[in-house]
Amino acid sequence: MRVAVIPARGGSKRIPRKNVREFCGRPLIAYSIAAALDSGAFDRVLVSTEDEEIGTVARSYGAEVPFLRPAQLADDHTPSMSVVKHAIERLRFAGAEVTYACQVYPTAPLLAPELLAEGFRRLVESGASFALGVTSFPFPIQRALRIGDAFRIEAFWPEFAAARSQDLEPAFHDAGQFCWGTAEAFEELRPVYSDSTAAVRIPRHLVQDIDTEEDWRRVELMYRTMRSGERDGL
Repeated sequence: MRVAVIPARGGSKRIPRKNVREFCGRPLIAYSIAAALDSGAFDRVLVSTEDEEIGTVARSYGAEVPFLRPAQLADDHTPSMSVVKHAIERLRFAGAEVTYACQVYPTAPLLAPELLAEGFRRLVESGASFALGVTSFPFPIQRALRIGDAFRIEAFWPEFAAARSQDLEPAFHDAGQFCWGTAEAFEELRPVYSDSTAAVRIPRHLVQDIDTEEDWRRVELMYRTMRSGERDGL
């Protein structure tokens, strides 16, 4: 069985109640649920939460909430891998045979269902433990700067200061959308950032963290622009 696990706790600090806050007409978590359901990649789509309201909202948009997550797995320092492991263990205890799982972030309104399906194909075809959605940095990281005393700048890597951008190796980061894995890899809490993880490249225009109010406004504009373009056939 393939299962999506959407971890959504109620105690978000920077944007209170972020997971169920209205985003372009629907609660934010509804978009991740819809992407998982529409992908056709899962036998079950679960939301793992300790919050009754989030559970009610998740069910209303088609996700299962077969249990409430214990409070000790819902604080600021709980690794998301532990949340997925807990969900797999609860499903196994209830008699379900979980083979693959995917952590789907609850704050990814730009997540494309077809990328979730591609992620599963990449996991299976590569034989990796995980398949992680990644995107490229918009500027070469080798040209990064730090700001020191009196607002003076200095290069992190001075040896690349004069290098042309096209001559520098591209760098990538976690897109904050999904991570597929074998059930065993999640249960054993294997490291994701390793050579046992396959990359699923996601275009930068489909990626946006939502950690601040500025992020929220930006991604709403991105979402509305994308939907408008689809309606206009662009």
